[in-house]
Amino acid sequence: MTGVAPAAAAVLLLATASFAAAAPSELATRDAVGHAGRLLATGGASMIEGSAGGGIVPWAVIAGYGTEDQWGAAAFATRVEVRDYALTSQGVALGWRNRIELGVARQQFGLPTLADALSLPTRRFRQDIVHAKWRLAGDLVYTPMPQLTLGAQHKTQRDFLVPSLVGARDNSDIDVYLSASKLFLGAAGGRHLLLNGTLRRTRANQTGLLGFGGDRDDGYALVGEASAAVLLDPRWAVGVEYRQKPDNLGFAREDDWKDVFVGWFPNKRVAVVAARADLGRIATLEDQEGWYVSLQLSH
Repeated sequence: MTGVAPAAAAVLLLATASFAAAAPSELATRDAVGHAGRLLATGGASMIEGSAGGGIVPWAVIAGYGTEDQWGAAAFATRVEVRDYALTSQGVALGWRNRIELGVARQQFGLPTLADALSLPTRRFRQDIVHAKWRLAGDLVYTPMPQLTLGAQHKTQRDFLVPSLVGARDNSDIDVYLSASKLFLGAAGGRHLLLNGTLRRTRANQTGLLGFGGDRDDGYALVGEASAAVLLDPRWAVGVEYRQKPDNLGFAREDDWKDVFVGWFPNKRVAVVAARADLGRIATLEDQEGWYVSLQLSH
């Protein structure tokens, strides 16, 4: 099992700091919790697997801007290009009463360098994802405790021949995760600060694009993920993300992922996120760094 002490500590500290920093008498009124509209950017973006959050890490937020008596929705398209690979992801998600999120996404992972070098029978891997998320407690802004969300992502790798030949055990599996997110108003030099911690149970290789389980380790790993963002003003945000990864395949080490991002939220209908991503080594090819761009339309 992958070590997760730092990530677990981050989630605990986030919860503790939330209680210490929030002012319930000012924020957690009945009108604020039940009827106020959600603040701009608090719907997040859409991560590569389709869940509401950052680019590579899910947050505890629910897709769209629906409040406790409304529906919300988001549709997204994302492109990631690194040194030897390219990932395209599209999907939609629905949010119900700021409580439940359901969504689907499809990914296409291009590997031209590896396909040419090894004469592989395919130049792409495809993956379908169905996800669900349930807000357990708290609110991102209006309660002293962080918003807590339990999520699941069912993933199916559709081009499993090559992953199976390099040691992957299965073409589908389910990731389960717990996220805690909190927006600290005016906490970063007068600007809003968002912190997120996620614990994920997974056996996915490269998020499932190389199948699930492996010859090195076929069990589930508990891995940590984290995000931090500062809202420079209501429409602009900058931040960082880190995603721990399991290491199941003997033929290639799997590195953790990280990125630095800028988000633009001109209104509650549109969000654009650009990032510099460092994905480390992927399937023996090192130094996979490059750009990430995502467009999201929300309701």
